[in-house]
Amino acid sequence: MSRQEALLELVPREPDWKIDWKRIESSGLSAWIGKMRNTGQNPIWHGEGDVWTHTKMVCEALVSMKEYQRLAGRKQEILFLAALLHDVGKIPCTRMENGIWISPGHGSVGARMAREILWLEYGCCGEMAWTEFREAVCTLIRFHSLPVHILEQQEPERHLIKIAACGRLAPDFSVEDLCLLARADIKGRICPDQEEGLEAAELCRLQAQEYGCLRSPMEFPDDFSEYAYLSGRKICPGQKLYNDTWGEVLLMSGLPGTGKDTWLRESCGEIPVVSLDEWRSKLNILPEKDQGPVLQAAREQAKEYLRRKVPFVWNATSLSPAFREKQVQLFTDYHASVKILYLETEWEEEKRRNQERKACVPEKVIRHMLGRMTLPERPEAHKVEWRCV
Repeated sequence: MSRQEALLELVPREPDWKIDWKRIESSGLSAWIGKMRNTGQNPIWHGEGDVWTHTKMVCEALVSMKEYQRLAGRKQEILFLAALLHDVGKIPCTRMENGIWISPGHGSVGARMAREILWLEYGCCGEMAWTEFREAVCTLIRFHSLPVHILEQQEPERHLIKIAACGRLAPDFSVEDLCLLARADIKGRICPDQEEGLEAAELCRLQAQEYGCLRSPMEFPDDFSEYAYLSGRKICPGQKLYNDTWGEVLLMSGLPGTGKDTWLRESCGEIPVVSLDEWRSKLNILPEKDQGPVLQAAREQAKEYLRRKVPFVWNATSLSPAFREKQVQLFTDYHASVKILYLETEWEEEKRRNQERKACVPEKVIRHMLGRMTLPERPEAHKVEWRCV
């Protein structure tokens, strides 16, 4: 049995939808389950107790729902695994403040933890079907509490449309499934405001339906107009804008050893490349040292191409949204169109390729980078693509 098959064996099936908790608790998730058992929650909102007790109640609530049982098998697998890991981020995020357990940011942290677990423990990487599967799980985890709080957002419509856009790259994700997970999350707890929470989740579902982004991303006239809206420009959703860009800058993203340099040699011909690795070598600065001078030199080189309106490639790992946003902002300030290309390969192949690099990155460092990585998402640039190589 492959690791992926072992993962899917954890998912209950019809006709009885019985969850095999003994199998789950002795699986590759056992270490995380033990930590969830030892993670407390605010008894006002979680009268059931620890995170693992809550998680089991959420999973049982989910599989009992007719809406879940009617889903296709792959959708059921994704939703169940998201429910199983939806609060794993509470392990590092939970702390006591003024006598109350709180866990701020546990959705985003949990999504990164789930990515690392599915990648390393179960080999869900390096093939597009598994990459899309994994990222649908992670996106559900990241936003699992949003439906109940959507009206607290400054622009609820834009926020929902932006989240729905994650389905462009992870087509198994939808706001409808997110609302289903949110309902299970509410049902799987002992709290005084359960009915209010269920009503809020239903309201979110109805809003997404009204906005045209419940089951799939909202349709836009073109990539330029979609990026303008998703990145916060004050326009009506669906409005077509004049495209004033002069050419494309390609921003590469991916872990060390993925094969970015090889892909560029084979696919980009004579297009100029701004490489952070090359600048590190020129400046004799090791990767673990301050990268400020490296980044500054690379950005100055990029500005020269931008001033001359020369398309080029920005070649770096670019693993965090904050890093990518800073570069994309620079490129768009000069009216360039930006495409982000994320490359991924299987873990063992990645380690092999890394060993062949001139500047080999320690495996411990790559694991750390994986744990902090967030894949590029549709709202980040005019075009965003994931590719397994």
